Amino acid sequence: MTTPHTAVRPSLDQDARSLAAHADGVRRRLEALPRKAGRSPAEEQEAQRLLADGRSAREEFLAQHVGEVYANLTDGLRRPLRVAELLAAAAVRYPGLVPGEAELAMDRGLAQREKEGWELDQGIFAARVLDDPVSGRHLVHAMTRPRRKALDLLEEFRQQDAVDLGPIAVHHKNGVGHVVFQNHRYLNAEDDASNQALELAVDLVLLDDRIDCGVLRGGTATHPKWAGRRVFGAGINLTHLRQGRISLVEFFLDRELGAVNKMYRGHSGAFTGEVEPHSRREKPWIAAVDSFAIGGGCQFLLVVDHVVAEEGSYVNLPAGREGIIPGCGVMRLSRFVGEGIARQAVLFSRDIPVGSPEGRMIVSEAVPAEEMDEAVDRAVEGLRATGVSSVLANRRAMRIAGEPSETFRTYMANYARAQAYCSYSQAVFDNLERNWGG
Repeated sequence: MTTPHTAVRPSLDQDARSLAAHADGVRRRLEALPRKAGRSPAEEQEAQRLLADGRSAREEFLAQHVGEVYANLTDGLRRPLRVAELLAAAAVRYPGLVPGEAELAMDRGLAQREKEGWELDQGIFAARVLDDPVSGRHLVHAMTRPRRKALDLLEEFRQQDAVDLGPIAVHHKNGVGHVVFQNHRYLNAEDDASNQALELAVDLVLLDDRIDCGVLRGGTATHPKWAGRRVFGAGINLTHLRQGRISLVEFFLDRELGAVNKMYRGHSGAFTGEVEPHSRREKPWIAAVDSFAIGGGCQFLLVVDHVVAEEGSYVNLPAGREGIIPGCGVMRLSRFVGEGIARQAVLFSRDIPVGSPEGRMIVSEAVPAEEMDEAVDRAVEGLRATGVSSVLANRRAMRIAGEPSETFRTYMANYARAQAYCSYSQAVFDNLERNWGG
């Protein structure tokens, strides 16, 4: 028997049925309205009210049940699911909790400003999962396992020492895994396809036992303005974002929880629930920056162990100009250059030349273009001379001190929700039209 002071735990099944009915009602009322591009201001206001009502209901449901929902979807934490797999499973098991294929299909192929914004609901779900300590640790663990396609490609990589993944190539030489950016049409700007290829390349470097160090570098450009020169990276492809071709899951979340985190923390081992789990495979990384490292290119420099840069090159994190969150760069840049410079870079798009005092806090050495290859080789030998086991032990110790796993998890919980809202904000729509309308 309960007393007035006894909390009664809400029933997951009962609340799930109520949520499904509520979501169905919202969906029916939305379907009665014209598609977004054809709505009057009053109709768009009503649509936004309905969507906000649905999101409020999902937030309330997840605040009560996220741990139990996640445990059910992952067979009691025995089944590691990536974010995309988790969302697909949730859409089937808990109708109305996240958008299903029908809702996502409505937005597919539309310009960013014309979409209904169902990715916002995916961001809410991912944020709630990551914010829960047990579920969040398990999801981070799942995202740092090697991808099945990488395991399938591993034998080919070992036999041929090279795999061309389209916008990314990876090859092995003398114990070094070279990851080469070759999205030449866009000066190595990042998009869904390049991000998925990058994670496979990072997986192959980590999986191949012949390799003890990874190197990131841009290939020789074919773009008319930069033909014959190497460029490191031009950041997110903002034209693709304007066109609605940059996804919350396959780009924003997969990138930070997948490729970048694997470079920083390595592959996960068996899930133990530990706050600071030991990785199964971890390797040091070197970045070689030619010309510029813009946005996401700069973010890579904040997780590698040594940066060689061409004299005259520059780095930046122009989030103020882009209108979105530059991955985990907001969290990491201030550790390198201090919070004041980081604010100028992130909020006011300040360029940082590699030869400046602030630039030398990010890059390890700046050398003439003709000495880049030699400088990379020298850095590789320097890591080997220290002893790879010592390098890995020390990089782990510095990582635990500077960015504990729980700090990363809670940052990503905020990022999942906030990045989704940024991507669908009116300010971003207007900014993309103004600056990348071509």
